[in-house]
Amino acid sequence: MNQQTDILNIAHNQPFMLNELSVLQAITRSVPGSVHYSIKRYRKDPQWNMEDTGMLVYNYEKNNLADNYLELKFCVTGNVYCREKQSECDFCKMNTSKTCVEKVNSIDVLSFSFKPSYLTQFVGGTKQRNISDEVLSFTHTTSFSKLLPLCGKTRMAIEGLLNHNYSDTLENIFINAQTQILLLYSLDCMLGDKEEVFTCKFLANEADREKITKAREVLIQHIGEPLTIKELSRKVAINECYLKKGFKEMFGTTIFDFYQSQRMEHAKYLLYEKGLSVTEVSMLLGYSSISHFSTAFKKHTGIKPCELLLR
Repeated sequence: MNQQTDILNIAHNQPFMLNELSVLQAITRSVPGSVHYSIKRYRKDPQWNMEDTGMLVYNYEKNNLADNYLELKFCVTGNVYCREKQSECDFCKMNTSKTCVEKVNSIDVLSFSFKPSYLTQFVGGTKQRNISDEVLSFTHTTSFSKLLPLCGKTRMAIEGLLNHNYSDTLENIFINAQTQILLLYSLDCMLGDKEEVFTCKFLANEADREKITKAREVLIQHIGEPLTIKELSRKVAINECYLKKGFKEMFGTTIFDFYQSQRMEHAKYLLYEKGLSVTEVSMLLGYSSISHFSTAFKKHTGIKPCELLLR
């Protein structure tokens, strides 16, 4: 089984230091005749910018068939780990779960490894019609890894694996069923039989797609230093029009809406977790006045900054 830190580093866009990761839960098990899997849940630092990520790893060794395997890896955020999951703790009983010390925001890393002897049962007939058939039958003769954002169906299956209450034999049945679902969705979402089609023709160029992705990273890095579209386009060396159209198509939102959303989420963290004043946060995020910041914050969250501080 490969080390799990690789997908963590990819999701984080930079390497983690070992002392940065605090393990909340670690599970490594095998379902007989099916899948070997591991689940690790880490404490999430609010300042980390993580991207939910999935990876399919296909390993083929022509001269050593025993080393062949297919592995699915996932890194997801936005979940809460509760140390008292199996019982209702005193904090929950007292209806103070919003600030319950037993609940921790987590980064969850899951890995599932399948051997050829298990996967070949799913291939119908002797003729491989597409890349999925070749992968499942291990007739694809080149090792590769495929990295793509997670689809909604995959997220739901992962949440089921993280939050189920089965044990012993029933747990094995559940894990086997869920991993088959993940395998299905991963082959569908990550491999598929269709090439991705973009409305913006220039996005067919991988270099231009990378520039759009880089623009998103630059926006996050400059969360307190507002950039104009012109400045951003110069930083990533792409035409302004292409940048705006490509960003909307690739990420489903405008540059302005994405940037505002990131700023307001960071503002919530600074106000609620760090205890900074509204004036301090307004200045850190580059607003010319507190009223402008307050208006933007309420539009995004539905409440005024000062109301968040009272909670």
